[in-house]
Amino acid sequence: MDYKVLAESIIDLIGGKVNVASVTHCVTRLRFVLKDESIAKTEELKATRGILGVAQSGGQYQIILGNIVGKVYEQTLPLLGFHSSEEADGEQPTQNEIKVYQKMTVGTVFNTFFKTISGIIMPLIGPLAAAGIIKGILALCTSIHALDTTSGTYVILYAVSNGFFYFLPIILGFSAGVKFKANPYVCAAIGAALVYPDIIALATAGTNTTFLTVPVIIVNYSSSIFPIMIAAWVASRLEHFLEKTLPDAVKMIFTPLLTILIVVPISFLAIGPVMTYVSQGLANGVMAIYSFCPLLSGIILGAFWQLVVVFGLHYAFIPILINNITTMHKDPINAILCVTVFALAGAALGFALKQKNKEKKSLGFSTSITGLLGVTEPIIYGIGIPYKLPFLYAFIGGGIAGAITAGMHAYMFSFGNGGLFAAPMFLNPDGIDSSFVAYCISAVVAFVIPIVLSLIFGVEPKGTNKKKHKNKNV
Repeated sequence: MDYKVLAESIIDLIGGKVNVASVTHCVTRLRFVLKDESIAKTEELKATRGILGVAQSGGQYQIILGNIVGKVYEQTLPLLGFHSSEEADGEQPTQNEIKVYQKMTVGTVFNTFFKTISGIIMPLIGPLAAAGIIKGILALCTSIHALDTTSGTYVILYAVSNGFFYFLPIILGFSAGVKFKANPYVCAAIGAALVYPDIIALATAGTNTTFLTVPVIIVNYSSSIFPIMIAAWVASRLEHFLEKTLPDAVKMIFTPLLTILIVVPISFLAIGPVMTYVSQGLANGVMAIYSFCPLLSGIILGAFWQLVVVFGLHYAFIPILINNITTMHKDPINAILCVTVFALAGAALGFALKQKNKEKKSLGFSTSITGLLGVTEPIIYGIGIPYKLPFLYAFIGGGIAGAITAGMHAYMFSFGNGGLFAAPMFLNPDGIDSSFVAYCISAVVAFVIPIVLSLIFGVEPKGTNKKKHKNKNV
């Protein structure tokens, strides 16, 4: 496939480069912010070879491309006149966004807030998942006594896996700086102050201190996510003000100097403690909903989580899932969500087994493999939505498997993507327990049920083939 030609077609059908305010991408989607979504030719885009679907949600016009999204994105940037991904991720409000903001509904505020948070966290997803997998593998190795926690091998690999989470405020500070159009190194420096060893030592000892005689509540900010995000936003506002106010001769030195001198104390005095309580409250709230009826939570999340993926809002929930890990060191919600991946992979394989058409059979087998590796959107838009029944079978398999996961009180002990690579993250660092057993059982159940339903009831609604046959003879 010629990715440049596809990129040119996409830009033409969304109204040309003059209609594009910004563009980013995730694992499977090009995410445009358009100045006017009404002029985009959605139906023609859906019919374009290489495009799996189109979604309009959260102020974004999303083109679903599957595994080729990175290559198409690279071709898209120069065609739009952007020289870098940072330049392409613009923050200026468009006419379309202004109309949304003027309505100011709870839903639009929610979408805008989480769109920003998702934009900060999205670049970290790969390394986060890698760190989680390594940590899970280490837990397995120590459980079967293949590695000792005092060995050099363990210490070095643990430094890799735990170090990313421990110094998350520094890494998030840099990412937030890029997102908020601030100096990312200044924001990283603010994050570094939050996890400086002397500060961690004070927090561990339970000792508070003062700043210019003002009492400071010292908190352990290692692995935290929300304090540095807010601090980076404050830093960006202050930096932009200073850039407009200070004389050009002193901007280079005094803008970062004043930003750090002002924002770091504010972070320790107010932002950090407040957001720590917010983080804890959010984690407690999630657990309260889950604990009210774990079985029901498992059924609902296991069955219908992929509908959230359809609307492209799944990345908005990633901060909550990461917060569960950093706050409670385990997460029952993502443990349930993982089974939906296997349900869709099973639905794709069932679809392939029932097809005689070579192209459809190939589509089913190939997307089933990507599903097992944690990428489900090619299944959703290539099979689930067009043929409907496979999606229904995935709902059933995911719901039953989700109930098993919740019923066995399974947890993920690190953050990462679903599918086969999630297995190490179900390993309790204290030793293999029911969480890993639940993962194995629910994964098999979620995968097998859609295959069985496909073989028994078929994968296309009755009469579909006849209608197609009639059309061909007209």
